[in-house]
Amino acid sequence: MVNLSSGNAGYSGTPLVKKLGYQAGQRVCVVHAPDAYWETLGELPEGIVRAAEGEGELDLVHLFVRSRQECENWIPIYRERIRPSGMIWVSWPKKASKVPTDVTEDAIRSFALEQRLVDVKVCAVDTVWSGLKLVIPVALRGK
Repeated sequence: MVNLSSGNAGYSGTPLVKKLGYQAGQRVCVVHAPDAYWETLGELPEGIVRAAEGEGELDLVHLFVRSRQECENWIPIYRERIRPSGMIWVSWPKKASKVPTDVTEDAIRSFALEQRLVDVKVCAVDTVWSGLKLVIPVALRGK
């Protein structure tokens, strides 16, 4: 995997851990992350629990995908695992990164809608990866 470049990814000056919404006490799961992901995030909020891919309910999931097939495999699995107020970040290689991929923001958004998820935020994770934040619509939470 490609290394992340800095904790202030996206050039906004906002730390990545804050842009992605990591909060104290969350259960989080990160799938197929670049090698330096955790170091790049910097200091995590107190009480973050890093859950394994197959264990329990989650508050925040961050998926790194290089193909639509990976996207279509992982999103439904984690849609069922996030808490009603949880989130799934799906990151894919930017076109400018020259990393081979068939994933686009529009493809993720379209598939997410089929899974009863809506996108609420997009951000640059670093110079290689973009991210789209998906959540369960308020009207569907608890259903």
